[in-house]
Formats: sequence, structure tokens, C-alpha cells
Amino acid sequence: MNKKLSLFIGQFAGIRVFIHWTFWLILIWVFFSYYNINKNPQEGFEGVLFILALFACVVLHEFGHALTAKRYGIKTRNITLYPIGGVASLESLPEQPGREFMVAVAGPLVNVVIAGILWMYLSFSGQMPDFEALQNADPEDLNGMTLPFSFNLLMANVILVAFNLIPAFPMDGGRMLRALLAFKMERSKATRLAASIGQILAIAFIFLGFFYNFWLVIIGFFIYIGAGSEANMETIRTNLSDNKVRDVIMKKFSILLPQDTLEKAVRILLDSQEQEFIVAENEQVVGVLTRKELIKGLSDHGKNYPVSEVMSKDFMILHPEMPLKEVYVKMLTKGCSVGPVLEDGKLIGVVDKTNIDELLMVESALRNDDERSQ
Repeated sequence: MNKKLSLFIGQFAGIRVFIHWTFWLILIWVFFSYYNINKNPQEGFEGVLFILALFACVVLHEFGHALTAKRYGIKTRNITLYPIGGVASLESLPEQPGREFMVAVAGPLVNVVIAGILWMYLSFSGQMPDFEALQNADPEDLNGMTLPFSFNLLMANVILVAFNLIPAFPMDGGRMLRALLAFKMERSKATRLAASIGQILAIAFIFLGFFYNFWLVIIGFFIYIGAGSEANMETIRTNLSDNKVRDVIMKKFSILLPQDTLEKAVRILLDSQEQEFIVAENEQVVGVLTRKELIKGLSDHGKNYPVSEVMSKDFMILHPEMPLKEVYVKMLTKGCSVGPVLEDGKLIGVVDKTNIDELLMVESALRNDDERSQ
């Protein structure tokens, strides 16, 4: 997540919450949608207030995932609100089926609790709508009927639960289905089966959407892509399950000093295949410099600018015996592409995402060759 594009609004239990800049677009759209009904600004602000209340429920939903994961020793980097919902950026998912199920179901359970509280409030306050009267009312009467704010929020939470329980990735229901299947089969096979079920549902949504509601088409595409992505990620994890960091460690690499200029990094970049650099001082790693940071530093400050001013100080420290699949997942989720490898406190090499990708391609080619020879 690019923090420059997001607004930090607070934190709880060490988990920071951000609002992505695109979230404000939906507030503007909702305001004018409600305003245009009767040209009444108050109705526009009421629409915005409802969306804010709904997204507060979404934040609580994501905290349900995050705090449950925390019980199992899994950290959450942040929670970010987007127009399509919230995303809790967990560093990883538990591979034990029972734990994965609990983390997945925790979010929808939060919305069930919220809906239950709103139901009790509406019942005890006498604001609960008469469902029989609503069912028998004329359509013209329904158009002019105003339902209580709390009731609308209650129904929104019910819809959130139903939507998230769809048994397809990337919804919670897909992860719950995978966890249940994993009790009876290998995780990789469970993922493929759950992804296939999700993609079948996605195709059904797309087909029905062309006849009933175009939103189903959008949801269908979202599910189809998410299911394929999850299956692909699980395949990568499975293929890397027998590898450790030592299998892809690069022992020939350049080390930059913090006071070195960007010009020196450019010379190394042009003279070799290296695109990421370790920055160390007194045999201690103090940062990493990626190609992206190098180019941006050159553009903003010129070639004589010191490396220390543009290097990243937020980097992974790896050990030769670390499982490679965990390293790869962290590289993807954290957006980093290189990590120094230390053994007994001594820098012995580096690992970058490109090297892991090459290992995956080599092993895939070898498997294809084995399959052809059988």
C-alpha cells in the first residue's frame, strides 16, 4: 500500500487504519445521488452519513479477522478502506485448517453481532418496521416510505454477511470452504477445488447478471479473478514448500556505503545484472536500495545525492534456513523485492524476488519434462 495515497485515521491493538484516496470518490458520488432525488442537501449528507456508518462496520469486520489472526501469532500490517470495502493486510494466513476457518469466519461473525445489536435496539425502541405491512403495501406507498436509519444499517450488515459467505475466493466463504476441505485433503488440492467451485459460481453470476442485474456481472468477474489468483498463489507456495533461502542465495553482490552517491549505484546497475543493492556500514546492514528508489532519487535529486537519503530502511532480514515460501509471500505482501541474508550476525548473501521467480520457472520446466517422459 502506498501510504502517500492514504490517510491515516487511527490505530487499535497496534493495527493502523488508513483510508485510500479513492474512498472519497464514493462519498461524493453518494452525496450527489441522494441530493439529486429532491435537490435537498440534507438528504445528501444523510446518504454520506449512512455510508460512513456502513464502512465503520466494515472496519470492525476487518478487525475481526486481524484480532483473531493475532491470537495465532499472525500480524496485520494495516487495514485500508477502499470504495469496494476494507482490506486487512495480514502478513500470512494460518495453514492449519481450524485456524484458517476461525480467522475467515471472524469477520462475518462481527457483522452478525452488529446486526443482532441493531435488531434488539429497534425492537426495544419500537422502531422495528412492520414487515407484514411492508409486504402488503402498494409500490407507490413504498416509494414515499422512510425506513429508520438503524434498520437500513441492520439490513446492510445482513447483506455483508451473505456476500462474504459466498463460497468463493477472495470472499471469506472461499477461505472457509478451503479450510473445511483441507480437513480431508491436502491444502493445495483443497485450494484448487475451492477455486474451481468459486469460478463456477462466478460464471453463473456473470450469466445471470446479463439478464437481471449488471452488478452480478461485476461481482462475477471479481470472484473469477480472485479464485484464479488464490489458486495460483497456492501453487507457488506448494512448489516452494521444499526450498529454503539457502537454495536461492546470491553470494556475489555489491555493497554500497550510506555516503556513496547514486552515480556509483548507476554504474553498478549498468555494468552488471544487479538491480537491488545492500547498504551497509561497519559490517551492519542499514538499508536496501532498489532500482525504483534509485531512479526516483536520480529524478528528484540528481546523481550526486547520497544513497542514505533514498534507501529503504524497512527491509526483511533473512536466515539461510527460512522457508522460501514464507519469504516469497512476505515479499509480495510487503512490496519488497530483496532481503539480506545473515548467519550468526554476518552478511553472507542476498535473495531477491527475481531469483525466486527464476527458480519457479526452472522447476516448472523440469516438472513438464518429467510429465512428458512418463
